Amino acid sequence: MRKPIRSTLSFLFNRLPLLLVFAFSLLCGEAMAQAPTWQQRIKYTMKVDVNEVTNLITGTQQIAYTNNSPDTLRRIFMHLYWNAFKPGTTMDEHSRSTENLVVGRTAKGEDVLDYDRRFQMRVADMTPAEEGWCHVTDVSVGGKPLTFIEHETVLEIKLEKALLPKQTLAFTTSFNAQVPKMCRRSGRDSKQNIRYSIAQWYPKVTEYDAQGWNADDYVAREFYGVWGDYDVSININKDYKLGGTGVLQNPAAIGWGYDKPDTELKPIATAKRTWRFVGNNIHDFAWAADPEYKHIVKNVSGNRKLHVIFKTDDDKWKAIADSAVLVMPFLEKTYGPYAYPQYSFIQAGGGATEYPMCTLMNTASYGTAVHEWCHSWYQMMLGTNENLYGWMDEGFTSYAEDRALAWVRKRTENPFADAMRSYVSLATSKFDEPMSTHANFFATNYAYNQNSYNKGEVFLVQLGYIIGQPQLDATLLAYYRQWAFKHPTPVDFVRVAEKVSGMQLMWYKNYFTETIKTIDYGIDSIWATGKTSYVRIKRLGDVPMPIDVAVEVKNNPAQMHHVPTTLTFGQKPWPDTANVKIYPAQRWTNRSIIIAIDAKLNDLQSITIDPSGLMADVDRRNNRVEIKF
Repeated sequence: MRKPIRSTLSFLFNRLPLLLVFAFSLLCGEAMAQAPTWQQRIKYTMKVDVNEVTNLITGTQQIAYTNNSPDTLRRIFMHLYWNAFKPGTTMDEHSRSTENLVVGRTAKGEDVLDYDRRFQMRVADMTPAEEGWCHVTDVSVGGKPLTFIEHETVLEIKLEKALLPKQTLAFTTSFNAQVPKMCRRSGRDSKQNIRYSIAQWYPKVTEYDAQGWNADDYVAREFYGVWGDYDVSININKDYKLGGTGVLQNPAAIGWGYDKPDTELKPIATAKRTWRFVGNNIHDFAWAADPEYKHIVKNVSGNRKLHVIFKTDDDKWKAIADSAVLVMPFLEKTYGPYAYPQYSFIQAGGGATEYPMCTLMNTASYGTAVHEWCHSWYQMMLGTNENLYGWMDEGFTSYAEDRALAWVRKRTENPFADAMRSYVSLATSKFDEPMSTHANFFATNYAYNQNSYNKGEVFLVQLGYIIGQPQLDATLLAYYRQWAFKHPTPVDFVRVAEKVSGMQLMWYKNYFTETIKTIDYGIDSIWATGKTSYVRIKRLGDVPMPIDVAVEVKNNPAQMHHVPTTLTFGQKPWPDTANVKIYPAQRWTNRSIIIAIDAKLNDLQSITIDPSGLMADVDRRNNRVEIKF
């Protein structure tokens, strides 16, 4: 029931002071916190049956969908991802469009093709028995059927009664699905001989946000979902062992290490057993199953558990279990607390893909394991729309991974050098596109992957260069605290960085995410007047930046010169100001900068632009000069 509207004059006059304060606060928006956001909410109760002979899944869903938006909804959209796995689909057409395009050369001179290697088999080559599909057979409200239309990978449901703001719609669906031969992220009988790797498999309500329904076709890449609670019961052959999203609710009936360490799978008289998993405040559900799985359980702080579920390479998976316990405190200290009661590393097909509380990964690679776990922060707990801002997930995750691995391995060299090199390769190629391009609309897989992973990582690395590493660390924690479970956008992240650093940074977001303009500074000339030497630095690229210049002088400690840009209305702090010369901010339109060094020309040994290597200069060959007399 909607609340009654009181419209008397006395109501307004009694609250006039409050209204005036509110109006004033709107005028002083910079002093206010950002306006609160609304989030849709969902609850799934699913019961599914798996036929391991026919590879068919039949299921029912009880769904409670709460409309927290200010909009009245007259239809609902659902994803049917598996309908992509069939010759002739949009995914098939898309995957074939650039598979023979040469996007690079190997060190041996071999062509690098744009074919997406995550496809373990081409969709075009699938036989009817190998295809994947998911078809809804019934949608009803209170037993009354609703009209629905299947648009390949998207289901459109027409509501007979509009769903008003703050109302909850309870509806049921029935569906049938065929598990595809291992294809992309999901399927059966992988190259590693894992029987079932089940992801993006059920009819899933698409996210509705300020941009409306995100009813994106599944053509290759990313996903986006509604946070909610999942209660999933999987009925399967009694010999199969499962791992996945959520917490197992019937461990005593299952055994296999879920109840007590090192227990076996409990014997039962029936041909099938049911595994029931519950996960709260998540936006997807994935699982894997195989009769020959092995299981390691590790306890970590806060009564949480880490599960490692695997079939081969026992020692490597055991090493991942031990190392995960070691790295978890670093991840929580650096990026924010892990919000869930468990996490599972599962050997399964489909490359390596992140899902709530678990990852499915082919092999026991520690670097991959850390990367996938870091997705728990930037996709599972922050939940950016990956179709629009894949770099905010993959790029931030890659940054978190490289820092975590450097910490574990006690490496002091720049951990981001590989990402920087990969970005420069993209930026100097003919395939570059703006990072703001929708994931489905990149012309090549190469451009998408390099933008999302490497340029996205460089975005954070270079932000640390601009505002200072301590400020970036504080930004990442503040970002988590403010935007966990709220689907932040690039503007939301940059506003956090601005508040932490006290600097203006939208110019950086605009240049680096919305254009393909590049950074290139070079040492142009060096001269002296008396006891003062001068260096002219030219801006050859189109993106202005604050500039750090290191100068080595004979018999003196190294000097640092910092030239801020007027764009930031501030500058990064320096821990050792005694050895740093800070210049007046330079206009962003300037194409040259002159620094003055209190030393004779023949006392100079070297001059280096950006000695940290954290600025994404696309041509560093002119960044350093060694002076010899």
